[in-house]
Amino acid sequence: MVHPDVLGLILGGGRGARLWPLTKLRAKPAVPIGGKYRLVDIPLSNCLNSGIQRIAVLTQFNSVSLHRHISQTYHFDFFHSGWVQILAAEQTFSSEDWYEGTADAVRKQMFEIEVADPCDVLILAGDHLYRMDFSGLIETHRSLEADVTVVVKPVSKTDASRFGILKMAGDHSVTAFVEKPKDPAVMKEYTSRDDPDFPFWGSMGIYLIKTHILRELLDSDHDDFGGDVIPAAIDSHRVYGFPFDDYWEDIGTIRSFFHANLALAQPNPDFNFHDHDQPIYTHPRFLPGSRIYDVRLDCVKLADGCIVEGAEITNSIIGIRSVIGDDVLIRDTVMMGADYYEEESKYKSPGQPPLGIGRGSRIRGAIIDKNACVGENVLIEPFPPGTEIDEGDWFVRDGVVVIPKHGVIPDGTRIGA
Repeated sequence: MVHPDVLGLILGGGRGARLWPLTKLRAKPAVPIGGKYRLVDIPLSNCLNSGIQRIAVLTQFNSVSLHRHISQTYHFDFFHSGWVQILAAEQTFSSEDWYEGTADAVRKQMFEIEVADPCDVLILAGDHLYRMDFSGLIETHRSLEADVTVVVKPVSKTDASRFGILKMAGDHSVTAFVEKPKDPAVMKEYTSRDDPDFPFWGSMGIYLIKTHILRELLDSDHDDFGGDVIPAAIDSHRVYGFPFDDYWEDIGTIRSFFHANLALAQPNPDFNFHDHDQPIYTHPRFLPGSRIYDVRLDCVKLADGCIVEGAEITNSIIGIRSVIGDDVLIRDTVMMGADYYEEESKYKSPGQPPLGIGRGSRIRGAIIDKNACVGENVLIEPFPPGTEIDEGDWFVRDGVVVIPKHGVIPDGTRIGA
């Protein structure tokens, strides 16, 4: 079913500090995931699979690669009414400031939103991993005559401080909302589910709002939806919760990103890219099939265009155009691949190792960003959780070693606890 009167609005995020250094040269939604996709492909695909064919992406920081990916991927023909467009932060006569939060970003683009003339605006984050048909949300929102509908999921006591936690009445109307509570007394007050393992309802950061109500809510100086707009709306508008009890992951930190990627390589992952009914779309690259020689693979997601020789790879993601040399051991690692092959390299320096992983290297517990050059006989091992190190050529975030985009690790380098 097509929903021509719903506008999908994807928030491109701010500086992405918690995903640094993956966001050093790109916006958070442009971070690669699953070997060949980018994070923004998830909400875009969910919208398209749900019949929402008018979508805007709000961007601000390091947005060039995100703009390029969207413009190269999401095309509609002349006989189709749908579109995906970029709404970049800009200085205008009415505002010379950058986005100051999620709500402020939408406020500064209200003119463009109202020009599209939707009945409802679906507000989504650009850094969540999930699959959802929004048609049920739209139907429920309208049947309840809701002004605002918040998609919610069961949340454990351990995770409650990471979410906006809310109270729902029996008819799913939201009666109270608190953002990321840490006070045990407050958390006890918001216990609203009978499940002892998941006693809370948490906001997933997905909001369906009537367009004229969105304008009313943004007339204030509130900068953030979770911390400001939604709590204020409860007192003056019809706010409802829409339960979602399937896989959903906030890819907000290096460790959550790391584990979410590795989970994709398991035999029966909670999130499965192999879904014919609700596929995840991305840029078609027309790469050849991967070539492998004398290789042992176990629980590996191997993308297109790779060349792997004499390696042993376990529980890892190997991204597009990855080149892995002989006698290499890779375990528990996310390798994002490359944007080009060695002969096409524009960044090559004299004496620099070739693109990919050199002969005899041992890599475990790492994220190797795109176009990285890891030399021969390099050893990379994880650090204890909580470890934070900045070395310029490599970083450690919460114990995970990260080789940044275009990073160069010379032959024989040793990285590890």
